[in-house]
Amino acid sequence: MKTNNLLCRNFLIIASLFMVLIAIFSPQALAEKIMPHWSYSGIDNPTTWGKLSSDFELCELGKYQSPININNGVEVTPVNMEFNYKSTPLSVINNGHTVQVNYNPGSTIKINGKEYELLQFHFHTPSEHTIDDQASAMEMHLVHRNIKGQLAVVGVMIKKGAVNPLIDLIWMNIPAVGQKNIVKTSPINVGNLLPNSKEYFSYTGSLTTPPCSENVNWNVLIKPIQVSEKQIEKFQSLYQANARPVNPINGRMIEFHGQ
Repeated sequence: MKTNNLLCRNFLIIASLFMVLIAIFSPQALAEKIMPHWSYSGIDNPTTWGKLSSDFELCELGKYQSPININNGVEVTPVNMEFNYKSTPLSVINNGHTVQVNYNPGSTIKINGKEYELLQFHFHTPSEHTIDDQASAMEMHLVHRNIKGQLAVVGVMIKKGAVNPLIDLIWMNIPAVGQKNIVKTSPINVGNLLPNSKEYFSYTGSLTTPPCSENVNWNVLIKPIQVSEKQIEKFQSLYQANARPVNPINGRMIEFHGQ
């Protein structure tokens, strides 16, 4: 009996140690440990991203990188973007690189017959894309994914102008770095941050942050929205500059979709 109890106790000890090792060396835990720090300034600035990790090598070696300077778009038969955005509880994340608002499932866009679900939207200052070599004060990116895992991003230029009530609500609920703030009593609809005109430029690009994955369907609306100078300054007090510089076009076609 004593022998059986001893064996049982030893088995439990070994099993517990095994579970601890699994937790420590799980793929998720390893990813969290080895994910290199990157930034928009200092030694980890965008010019070094491709050297920080082999997972980031497209940031340096990719030929279809974003953002870009947009000019001389080729006018094509317009492909309308169909926006179907619904209200969602306000969920704001301050992730150390930007202010991000997560979106509940069920809001979509349709581009050329392909439907993409809205995952989140976030902000950059100054704008990452430039149009005719001119940057805007800020840029909002709405990130979507379809059932095949393909990404489509809508870029919205932001210029200084009138106070934007929805931006005020988001800014009021920005948490500390690394934290999330869910405000269930304040539903939002990001459709209220879109300009009236839906004319846009499209091209094939990448994520603008590491790992800089390519084959992203980019759609940059031409008409900007407005926020106040104080609203711009509020964001810049958190992130003075969080925009990747423009990249070479490398022969890519930029298409203009009028209305």
